[in-house]
Amino acid sequence: MKREMNEVGWNEIKMEELKGNTIKFNGVGWYLLIIIITIPFVFPLVWIISAAFKTQTQIVASPPIWFFKPTLNNFRSVFMEQDFARFLWNSSVVAGVSTVLSLILGLPAAYSISRYKQQILGVFILVARLMPGISFLIPWYILFSKIRMIDTFTALIASHMLVALPLIIWIMINYFDGLPRELEESARVDGCSIQAAFFRIMLPISGPGIITATTLSFLFSWNNFMFSLVLSTNRTKTLPIAIYNFVSYAEISWGNVMAAAVVIIAPAIILTMIFQRYVIKGLTVGAVKG
Repeated sequence: MKREMNEVGWNEIKMEELKGNTIKFNGVGWYLLIIIITIPFVFPLVWIISAAFKTQTQIVASPPIWFFKPTLNNFRSVFMEQDFARFLWNSSVVAGVSTVLSLILGLPAAYSISRYKQQILGVFILVARLMPGISFLIPWYILFSKIRMIDTFTALIASHMLVALPLIIWIMINYFDGLPRELEESARVDGCSIQAAFFRIMLPISGPGIITATTLSFLFSWNNFMFSLVLSTNRTKTLPIAIYNFVSYAEISWGNVMAAAVVIIAPAIILTMIFQRYVIKGLTVGAVKG
C-alpha cells in the first residue's frame, strides 16, 4: 500500500515538473514565434536607418557592409542642399490643419450618427471611406484647375480631408457606441442641452478614441503621396514628393534617399510609440459590447 502511494506521489511530482517545463517551453516558443514574424517587418526599417549613415559606396557594396563608421553627410545634404526643412514645414502644415479640421467636423458627425442611428448617412460616409483615393484625382484636379487653386495648401488640405474625415467619423462612431448613455441622460437631467452634454461629458471621456483618430489621420496625411503628386508643385511640395529630388537620369543618391526616408518615418514611429496604448484601446472599444 505504501509502495503504491509512493508511486502515485512520484508520478504527481513528475507531472508537475513536466507541466512546468511545458509552460516554460510554450513561453520560449511564443517569443521565438514573435521574433520570426517581426523580422520581415523590422529588417527593412533597420536597413533604411543604417543606410542613412553610410556612404554611397558602402550602400551599394556587395556583399553588404554591416560594420562601418557612421556619417552625417547624407543628412547635411538633405537639409542644406535640398531645402528639406521647407518640405518638412509643408507636410506639417497640411497634415496638422487637415487633421484638426477633420476632427472639428468629424466628432459631432460621429456623435450624431451614433446616438440618433442615422444609418443612411453612415452608409454614404462608409462608401466614401472605401472608395480608392485615386478615383477622386481627376475630378479634384479639374476642379482646382478651374478655380486656380493648384499648388495651394487649401487644395492639399481639402484633398487629404477627403480620406481623413470618413476615417475619423467611423472610428468615433464605434467609440461613441461603446460609451454608456446613462452619462448623457444624467447630464440632461441636470439641465445640460445636447450640445453641452456632448462638449462637457462625451468629449472629455472620449480621449482614447480621439487620440486614435488623430494619430491615424495625421499619419495618413503625412505619408500621402498621390494627392501631393498631382496637386502640388515646388511651393507646396511635401516630404514624400521631395524624395524625387534625389533621383536623376544618371544615378540615384541612395544615401540622401535613405536619410530623407528616416526624416519621414521618424514622426510615425514617435507617434506610434507614444500613443500605442491609446490607439489599441480606441480601436477595440465596443468590440465586446453586449
